[in-house]
Amino acid sequence: MAVARVTKITAASPKSWQDAVTEGLRRANKTIRGLTGLEVVSMKAHIEKGKITDYRVTMEITFILEE
Repeated sequence: MAVARVTKITAASPKSWQDAVTEGLRRANKTIRGLTGLEVVSMKAHIEKGKITDYRVTMEITFILEE
């Protein structure tokens, strides 16, 4: 029987929310084995002088615990 764990991470990108998700997943994949899914739980943007300068996402990453 598999047991999964969920951990929350935040990632950012100056390009887009999609790029922030991709960057967060890329980074999580470096240190967490057995990734099986993710859920974006919030999307925020940092604004300076009326323009978006940073896209930020908070994600819940699911992975299977090793035996």
